[in-house]
Amino acid sequence: MEASACMRSLTGVAGHRIRPLASAAKPEPEECRVVDPVVIEALTVRTADGPGSVKLLPPPTVSCELARAVSLWLDTSLQPLARGAFGRELTALRVGGGHECRRRNRQTGGPLSEHATGKALDIFAFQLGEEKQGGLSVSVERPSGLEQTRFLDGVRQSACGAFMTVLGPGSDAAHANHLHVDIQQRRAVSSRFCQ
Repeated sequence: MEASACMRSLTGVAGHRIRPLASAAKPEPEECRVVDPVVIEALTVRTADGPGSVKLLPPPTVSCELARAVSLWLDTSLQPLARGAFGRELTALRVGGGHECRRRNRQTGGPLSEHATGKALDIFAFQLGEEKQGGLSVSVERPSGLEQTRFLDGVRQSACGAFMTVLGPGSDAAHANHLHVDIQQRRAVSSRFCQ
């Protein structure tokens, strides 16, 4: 199977650890199919010392298109924010909610979630520096102090420019403990939903 243009652009970046996902043994319903599914283990970012790596833990399955958006956001926004706020490099994201065939907010009815098509990712925490060497973990649900709260505010603002929908603590009960980002196009190309 030939790699898509999206996959070729991602694998063309030295250090990205992304792999295409083979078709599922159990077919998904049509409305829950991911176009160009990939598994992201780590993405390369520029650091003060040259190329660095940000792991996604556990490695999520998402659409290649979302992987490309996350890669760009990490490199151009999140890494500089982490460095500016804490003087440390971003080394990992604690994530969940990649591809999952389900309705929005896990309801029994209503529209499908963007997770159903792999166009959404949930982020629970940001790891700065290496854990073994006194690294810092910033929880989306429970930031520790003003410095972490301001960092998360900056993260959310940057996400609002990088993604079509951003939901986090304060938006609703379903997003109280994580930051949801997705790339689903809205009615107008310029329209974004950010809470």
